[in-house]
Formats: sequence, C-alpha cells, structure tokens
Amino acid sequence: MSSPPKAARRRNRTGGGSAKARRSAARLAAVQALYQIGLAGAEPGTVLAEFVKHRLGHEVDGISYVAADPALFSSIVRGTSVRLADVDGMLSAALDPRMPYERTELLLKSILRAGAWELLANPETAARIVLTEYVEVANAFYQGREPGMVNGLLDTLARRLRPDEIGGPEPGPDSSPDAGPDSGDDAPPAA
Repeated sequence: MSSPPKAARRRNRTGGGSAKARRSAARLAAVQALYQIGLAGAEPGTVLAEFVKHRLGHEVDGISYVAADPALFSSIVRGTSVRLADVDGMLSAALDPRMPYERTELLLKSILRAGAWELLANPETAARIVLTEYVEVANAFYQGREPGMVNGLLDTLARRLRPDEIGGPEPGPDSSPDAGPDSGDDAPPAA
C-alpha cells in the first residue's frame, strides 16, 4: 500500500486538523476578526462573512491553515461584539489602575476581550483551557510581557466569574502565603 501524495498529506494535516486544533484556530481567527472590527469600525456580520469566505481554512500567502471551528469562531466574535461594554467593564475593573484599560493597544484588547467573553458566556469550555488558549494566542503576536498580562487578567476574571471551577482566592496582596494574622511582628518568636 502506497502513502498518499505529499500535497494530500499536507492538505489533510493543515486543512482539516483535530477538533482541538480547529477550536484553537477559531480563537486565533476570532481575535483577528475582533481586531479588524475595532480598527476599521466594521460591522461584525461583514467581518464574519469575509473571514468565512476568504480566510478560515483557506490558503493565505501560499500557506494552508487549519480550518477553524466556524461555530466557535462566530460565537466568540458575535458574543464579544454584543457584550462589548460588559467585557470591557470587567477587564477595566481587573486591570491595575496605573495602566488604564483605555490605553491598552487594540490587538491586546482583542485577545483579552475574546478570552473574557469565553469566561463569561462559554461555560462549556473549562476556564483553564480558556486561559491556556489565549496565552497561546498572545504568544503568537508578542514576545514580551503581554502573554503574562493576558494570563494574569484572565486568571483574575476566571476567579471572579467561575470561583467554583478555579478555586482559591483572587491573587492580590491579601492572598499571599505570608499574609495572615500570624505573619506580623506580633507573632511569637520561634523556639
């Protein structure tokens, strides 16, 4: 039995992909679509149609990409667009006041918005998976501190939105292992 031609193997490996790969591709494409919506002020429906027709699972610049899960892609873009004020409010409240959310660059906002919407409105996906997926998306675009920022902000939101799933207190000055009634100067000396 002979193996399929090299082009067919490549097409099957990149064009189809596993269910996990298609979901990851959907998240990446959703971030790109949200960026385009924010940059151009385009209507979400128009951008969704463009992505489905020209980008999802298509060859771009000679490279074939994994076909994104169209339902997840559409759900993230539409859901984030409809609940943008809620999502931005949650992110703004979770961000350090020294770095106002309004000053966050659009690409980083797009990543955070998509992840925040999934934590808020997509309970079928485990919070840890949402965090991992959007940190990976951030890693695709950034090599600096931004992926850590995405992880920290989405972790904070996950603890607020899904406390039973994530568990533990929200990170902060009062949740460090050294904080507590026995950690101050009034603790008895060690014997």
